[in-house]
Amino acid sequence: MADIATAADAAAALPRSQRPKWYRSTFYNMTVLGLANFAAPGIWGAMNSLGAGGAAKPYLINTANALTFCLMVALIFGTLGYAPFAAGLYTNNRFGTEWLVLVGAALCGISAGVFWMAEAAIAIAYPEPWNRGKALGYWLTFRLGGQILGGAINLGLNVDRNKAGKVSYTVYLVFIALQCCGPVAALFLTPPEKVERLDGKKVDLTILGKPWPEIKETTKRFFTKEFLLVVPFIGQAVFAEAVFFTYLSLWFSVRARALGSLLSGIIAVTIGNGLGYWLDRTKIPLKLRSRAAFWIIVVLQGAWWTWITVLVTRFRHTKPTYDWSDDGFGSAFAVYIFLTVGFQSNYLFLYFIIQNLAKDEQDVVRLAALLRGTESAWQALSYGLEAVKIFAHYGGVYLNFGLWGVAILPAWLVLRHFGVTKAYIDEVEGEAPHEGHSETSSTTAETVQVDKKA
Repeated sequence: MADIATAADAAAALPRSQRPKWYRSTFYNMTVLGLANFAAPGIWGAMNSLGAGGAAKPYLINTANALTFCLMVALIFGTLGYAPFAAGLYTNNRFGTEWLVLVGAALCGISAGVFWMAEAAIAIAYPEPWNRGKALGYWLTFRLGGQILGGAINLGLNVDRNKAGKVSYTVYLVFIALQCCGPVAALFLTPPEKVERLDGKKVDLTILGKPWPEIKETTKRFFTKEFLLVVPFIGQAVFAEAVFFTYLSLWFSVRARALGSLLSGIIAVTIGNGLGYWLDRTKIPLKLRSRAAFWIIVVLQGAWWTWITVLVTRFRHTKPTYDWSDDGFGSAFAVYIFLTVGFQSNYLFLYFIIQNLAKDEQDVVRLAALLRGTESAWQALSYGLEAVKIFAHYGGVYLNFGLWGVAILPAWLVLRHFGVTKAYIDEVEGEAPHEGHSETSSTTAETVQVDKKA
């Protein structure tokens, strides 16, 4: 993937004389980041993928999720707030308690602020340039791993429940225990200055400026034309999560929802890692990689929105509850799977865009914070709207379809410069080391591709 480096950076990127220590390597750190992601937001995703957090109706849970995402920008601390949110869902499921859902969501939103910003910066900055797409896919695999595990547990506990309703409360006890492991996993992360990359380049995420000037720099970065043009594309990507999870909770039986959680996670992991490998094919020009991925994602996303729009318009009159033994289940269920895959593909591609917009590693931190903050704002809006019945049933689908259409041109105006103009140089800092070269690496080959016709 793209990385814009100064001459000094290039000198620092010479091959290492020996292999990195395993506990300092980028693979180790992406694994630690993934485990923390699995235990906290991954398990949160597992609960959400049950539809309405596993509740019978989505409206209270969507309100709680809106509260969570509004406070994501607070930037307080790590993973500690996820377990109270799961506890709130447990008490709501078993005893009908509502206040703890909202309190748990607030605590989750506050605590997750730092986690969301920090994990984005780590995922972008730690890996070597030729490994960034694969590293993103690997990291996001853990996030979906929580959903897959949650779906498997829930399917096992609810396999005989072929009616609408809430899931077994036992599911939440497992989720709470797993989320308590998140802070422990995060303790094993290597500090940036101690990371040992295969290309020998140091990871520097320090920002030495005072807080207020840095806030001004980050704000200024938000209002640059290139980032503002990407904001609608971020919106159409992440707004969808509330829409398709609510869709699942409204129109499917408990066991069908559990199957959806399991199956969509497995397929999304496969497609997401495939996309990561494609984006890392540095022998293929950045221009071709970025444009091919963009148009495939956009066109397929349009197809899924057309499909679900037809379905929810029909559901306004038929009001079905589909189980896997019912006629029409396949068509209604498949679009949920495809939208989940589309969300994963969009999500990974957003990081690819941010990596290519970043001017240096300090800019990575700013853009990572802006990306996660913008995501949070859009998701707060989406979950808030999905708490309103008319939006939950069909309005959210219509709105997201329209947002998809509006977002294409602005995103294209930014992405069309990748690999073409000097502002978006595709620099290849060497190929991945071959098997058997454990002590020394071949000399770094740097290839700069600039289209003279830009």
